[in-house]
Amino acid sequence: MSVETIFGSIAFFTSVIGLLPQIIKSLQTRSTHDISMLMLVNYLVCSIAWVVYGFYTESMFVLLSNVLGLMSSLLLIVIKLNFDKVRVAHDNLIKA
Repeated sequence: MSVETIFGSIAFFTSVIGLLPQIIKSLQTRSTHDISMLMLVNYLVCSIAWVVYGFYTESMFVLLSNVLGLMSSLLLIVIKLNFDKVRVAHDNLIKA
């Protein structure tokens, strides 16, 4: 196995699981107030840039890991938008 394959595999694995713990915790607690939307948008933009780079350089490790990272960040953004909206509605109900 080449050094490129070993490190490509490590990068792929760590990219794929990068946001997974946060997604799981958010779904379990139904809370995302402590997650930065700026960080998620940055992760999304970074993943898009790496997907484009991986496509043009024909690097499967870069392309595939960042497609999965892109999907993870999109999922977490949707979860955050949904849970934050519910939290605001709940807080407004309590204040009323």
